[in-house]
Amino acid sequence: MVKLLAVKGVFLSGVLRGGNRYLFDFPLFRGENASLVGKLFWGTVHPARVRGCSRLGWDASMKAGKQTTLQVDATVTGIGVHSGLPVTLTIHPADADTGIVFLRTGIEGSPDREIRADVRAVTATEFATVLGDREGPLCSTAEHVLAALSGLGVDNAMIEIDGPEVPIMDGSAEPFVAAIEQAGIVTLNATRRFIQVLKPVRVARDASFGELRPYSQGFRVEIEIDFDNPLIGRQALSLDVTPESFRRDIARARTFGFMRDVSKLWSAGYALGATFENTLVITDNRVLNPDGLRFADEFVRHKALDAIGDLALAGAPLLGAYRSVRGGHKLNHAVLCALMADPTAWTVVEAGRPVRRPRGHAEITAMAPAFGPDVS
Repeated sequence: MVKLLAVKGVFLSGVLRGGNRYLFDFPLFRGENASLVGKLFWGTVHPARVRGCSRLGWDASMKAGKQTTLQVDATVTGIGVHSGLPVTLTIHPADADTGIVFLRTGIEGSPDREIRADVRAVTATEFATVLGDREGPLCSTAEHVLAALSGLGVDNAMIEIDGPEVPIMDGSAEPFVAAIEQAGIVTLNATRRFIQVLKPVRVARDASFGELRPYSQGFRVEIEIDFDNPLIGRQALSLDVTPESFRRDIARARTFGFMRDVSKLWSAGYALGATFENTLVITDNRVLNPDGLRFADEFVRHKALDAIGDLALAGAPLLGAYRSVRGGHKLNHAVLCALMADPTAWTVVEAGRPVRRPRGHAEITAMAPAFGPDVS
């Protein structure tokens, strides 16, 4: 079990015996209304609850064409990067066609709330992806865990969370990947479904744009960022997303922010749990973190991680290519909404054949917020 060290409410470190850190989240389905959920957490795993098993990943399950879930429960504890609040999250295995579902517990004076991870559940995209319903926000910062589950090919899970935000861990998806693989992924006796992009769908605003287009080789991301900062500047990354490429090229990239924005973020109620342990902090000419960068282009790699997590809210694995230029959570969400709002732009395929589209997605209204090269 991990001990969390905090000073004045700021998370400093949480290290498992052996020096490992972990984190979780999951993508899911529910019958014909395929819906995906994502949630992210800063925290630590209770190793006794995530005992090992096979390392079946996305490649094998894709070839088998079967849905997956975790083999055993996995529990993490930590704090939210924006709220700074402590939280315990337990990921439960789920039956086929469940999809990813969040169960919010510990709400003072209110009953537990359940919500499916779905593009329609997104209530905010300012600095993070927030899921909620008519009663208000349910959980924040869903994108990193969702990216890990999507990248590894986990289809079904119930995520129980007793706080408003998922733990941030070290700011990347690597702890999620480690925890998921330690818990184990098992196949279920149910065929996997995919959302196949049939024609290009594009959302643009000023110098930013995002586009989903058909792609026959699986799921691909093409991300470009352009910051007025000499340490970042223009960076681009393109790759086909597989478990191998996700682990190697994406999972370890950390969230980042500018030192000049700290006071403004704190006054707005953001980044209250951010430290050098979970966020890359940069000035105009240097990285302040003692350990430096993990990749020379870590910034664009993290933007790719965010995009993978945000697009997991389609409700099923995507078969298509996503291109983003100077985007962020708002743009990712807007493009996914635009896709779902056009019933001629996508279809659901199962074992190579089209099936009836889930009802409700076509009712989503396309969004066109103002985008900028926002920090993630």
